[in-house]
Amino acid sequence: MHPSLPGAELTLWPHWLEAGEADPLLHRLQADIPFTQHRLRLFGREVDAPRLSCWVGDPGASYRYSGARFAPQPWTPALSALRERVQVACAATFNSVLVNLYRDGDDAMGWHSDDEPELGPDPIIASVSLGAQRRFRLRARDGSDAKLDLDLPHGSLLCMAGATQRRYRHALPRSRRVTQARLNLTFRRIV
Repeated sequence: MHPSLPGAELTLWPHWLEAGEADPLLHRLQADIPFTQHRLRLFGREVDAPRLSCWVGDPGASYRYSGARFAPQPWTPALSALRERVQVACAATFNSVLVNLYRDGDDAMGWHSDDEPELGPDPIIASVSLGAQRRFRLRARDGSDAKLDLDLPHGSLLCMAGATQRRYRHALPRSRRVTQARLNLTFRRIV
């Protein structure tokens, strides 16, 4: 399906992975990935990120965001196999993935765009969601009222392309109703 949002290029497969495949993949990745809680610089002070994360990628695919540089961890076999499938689905090539573990609804991601220079002018970002369903929000950067809320269920794949990152910010807000973990993998290409 192609959610409608002016100037954005979005494709959503709500059940890209069936539960019989998504469940064991979630458990495998939680066991294999060396998650850490990094520090963010917000409004001149450092705070713990409200989630655990791990940057994985090809050698040399370093990434800078929130005032820190991240050297990639090596690909696990499960992540490498998933990357191949995501590349086919999104017709793109990825050399890295940011894996975020939201332990429950208290963990979140604030408003931002994936528009760092090393991603290029119109990056393709492929987002695989495993675990608890969460609400993903997009809103226009220009102050207009263009916005969209998407529920991303277990096993879903969202591909954001074109001018999406230039025109929109996105966030994963806190939710008191969510009591289980969500693993989100955002595949990218460092250029």
